[in-house]
Amino acid sequence: MRQIRLLLGILAVGLLPLACSDEHNHNYEDNDEVVLWMSTIGPYHNRQETYSYFSLPFCKGTKEVINHYHETLSEALQGIELKFSGLEIEFKADISRTEYCEVILNEESQKLFIYAVKNQYWYQMYIDNLPIWGVVGEQEEKNGVVSYQIFTHKKFDIGYNGKQIVDVNLTTDNKKELIPGQHIAFTYEVNWKKSSTKFEDRFDKYLDPNFFQHRIHWFSIFNSFMMVIFLVGLVSMILMRTLRKDYARYSKDEEMDDMERDLGDEYGWKQVHGDVFRPASHPMLFSALIGAGYQITVVVFSVIIFAIIGELYTERGSMLSTAIFVYAATSPINGYAGGGLYARMGGRIWIKQMLLSAFMIPALVCGTAFFINFIAMYYHASRAIPFGSMVAVTCICIFVILPLTLVGTILGRNLAGTPDAPCRVNAVPRPIPEKKWFMEPLVIIMLGGILPFGSIFIEMYFIFTSFWAYKIYYVYGFMLLVFIILMIVTVCVTIVCTYFLLNAEDYRWQWTSFLAAASTSGYVYLYSFYYFFFKTKMYGLFQTAFYFGYMALFSLALGIMCGTVGYMGTNAFVRTIYSTVKID
Repeated sequence: MRQIRLLLGILAVGLLPLACSDEHNHNYEDNDEVVLWMSTIGPYHNRQETYSYFSLPFCKGTKEVINHYHETLSEALQGIELKFSGLEIEFKADISRTEYCEVILNEESQKLFIYAVKNQYWYQMYIDNLPIWGVVGEQEEKNGVVSYQIFTHKKFDIGYNGKQIVDVNLTTDNKKELIPGQHIAFTYEVNWKKSSTKFEDRFDKYLDPNFFQHRIHWFSIFNSFMMVIFLVGLVSMILMRTLRKDYARYSKDEEMDDMERDLGDEYGWKQVHGDVFRPASHPMLFSALIGAGYQITVVVFSVIIFAIIGELYTERGSMLSTAIFVYAATSPINGYAGGGLYARMGGRIWIKQMLLSAFMIPALVCGTAFFINFIAMYYHASRAIPFGSMVAVTCICIFVILPLTLVGTILGRNLAGTPDAPCRVNAVPRPIPEKKWFMEPLVIIMLGGILPFGSIFIEMYFIFTSFWAYKIYYVYGFMLLVFIILMIVTVCVTIVCTYFLLNAEDYRWQWTSFLAAASTSGYVYLYSFYYFFFKTKMYGLFQTAFYFGYMALFSLALGIMCGTVGYMGTNAFVRTIYSTVKID
């Protein structure tokens, strides 16, 4: 049944408005059932190392049957386990202190609770999609003797406005020392209070405007914006002045006879016009990366827009659900861009290119997730992906992403697959002359990512803190500005790098422009090491593998996106300068 629920998760989301009064539509009548979900538990400093709440020897309430149950695909992929608490809670019905279960501590359960208290375990619960947090217990020291105690009473203060729940607060007390053989009774109480908070504003209490809207955040945005203005102006001034001189010199060359031209001082980007539009090496891989980059760019932009419009952070798992849906729906963009480019480069094995383009990103994501999944299974962590979720993801890749990519590839080959280079390509490649060390492609690639990384450096800190610590990221307007700034800076930098490369009579600009922009991801991944060791207190094999595994995926996706944007801008620049000058 669990696998069936996961496979039908997306369908269930579409049918939510038809559900009865409950947490799906957030409307309740008096004495309607209100479900308290017990989610995960884990050490405070390892946010991603989570386990099922009942992996500790807690006990459930007396109620065994609920009227509804739901767990979406995105929740399962994120390791959000929902277990019914067994506590009876009804809308607007106060409950005085009531015992709901009892635990007799044996030696094993005592050790588990003590380990949890030592490692500062905290747990997460949900009422009407509102998260609630509590700590398992605390340790006390008296006269040099350390005792371990857990909280046995949960007090819920629930605010309502009309028929909707707008606020939930948890208070834990009644500490009991962990002594083998002791009978520990767990109790709860519920108090309902009328609130003036609007339903649309109920999530505001979880946000931290003092952190995300801090002066340094505004300053970083302003600083990046000024960098864009300066860089765009500098690039425009240098290139236009330089190109104007080049155009004047080359126009003068046209008036010379062959003898004068041979004796003249010819150099620069014009000399490689017969090779500059030569297909890139490894065209299949290159076109697949460009196609995937187009798709990732559209997905990131779309999800940011949806997050701004729909406040996706307020609904559990909605951000990942939106990302999966948009990624699958935009697969034709991948096929069109990659398939068209591969055809223009003279590629013949288009089916293999289409498969590579369609499954490159899913294979990397799934491969990393499955590797981490083995570690999660060893630790019995809730992050272990259920088999039903794996089947669901595989079905999406095979029955949605692959056919849409195939359609896009066919359209791309037929509509945009005709070579349209403004210059003819020489039959024999021109030898690349020796040049200074700082003009070598490898050096240009390493230096190309510094300025783009500098434009997003501060925002990376806020994004990392929201994902790896306990902040909810909600300033997606800032993210949109930083995204646009990153795109502009990346294009400007890669154009400059490519111009220097071509001026050195090196026509290998396709891979250089892509990798120079993509090198931004290398600096982001290096920064993730600094953040891990100096800004967090994470520890353990599972958390370390989870952190560096998914940070590698994040950096890789960022690199493909930046590389594609850099190539797009550079391609437009190269085609412009070579189509303006008469060189055939």
